[in-house]
Amino acid sequence: MEERLGERAENGAYNCGLRELRGFDDLPEDLRQELRSICRLRDFSAGQTIAEVGSPPPFSGVVRSGILRMQKSLPDGRQHVVGLLVEGDLFGRVFNGDMHFSLEAATDAEVYTFPRPRFEAILQRSPQLDRLLLLSLLNELDRARDWMIILANPKVRGRLAGFLLLLCTRFRNVDDMVTVANNRLRVKIPLSRPDIAHLLGTRIESVSRGFHALADAGLIEMLRPDLIDLMDLEELAEEAGEPDIGDLAALEMLKLSERRMLD
Repeated sequence: MEERLGERAENGAYNCGLRELRGFDDLPEDLRQELRSICRLRDFSAGQTIAEVGSPPPFSGVVRSGILRMQKSLPDGRQHVVGLLVEGDLFGRVFNGDMHFSLEAATDAEVYTFPRPRFEAILQRSPQLDRLLLLSLLNELDRARDWMIILANPKVRGRLAGFLLLLCTRFRNVDDMVTVANNRLRVKIPLSRPDIAHLLGTRIESVSRGFHALADAGLIEMLRPDLIDLMDLEELAEEAGEPDIGDLAALEMLKLSERRMLD
């Protein structure tokens, strides 16, 4: 793990760039300055452990880039990914003891970290930061509910359909994960096949068969194993077993906006 103080600003202070993250740009400048004074920018390689289950995290953090996975070991030795953290998400279980899951880098990631006791002290006297933490937790809860809907589907191809839609609706503004090409939504999948299998509660072989089944049905086109065009959003939602999953109207507007720009 490489630790940096961020980029040096013109005034000689180290700037953690918090303004670039959603939510932090609304914080008062004096509060951002206080957070920058204790901030450290750390690099994590894919697969590297950030926090261990059963131990109090040494720091609180916010994801600057990349994706982190929340992972739980099951009694039979299997690993299960219980959620993902992306750009702007806060973590660290402030005021609440040990971690209930391990936190690992699913991709190469940059994380702003804050010593936990000092971050908690700032949090106690800052309603703006407290509100930002609450909104981050609510967003994480909404994603967890979406995952529950997806995992309830008995078919792996249905879970994959929900997974693709969730990437588009919940993560479309992260790391250019979702773009528009040829009037189609194009999804760059940031996770490995084993990670997808762990996330969806199935085997790697079933993930591959599920993707090919969706392609054979004309719902997706696989350009590469990690790059997929979505051909029919409504049919994918039906396949997922939840027509109201995500905001499909917003995705259609995204395609329409791109088409107008080309015209």
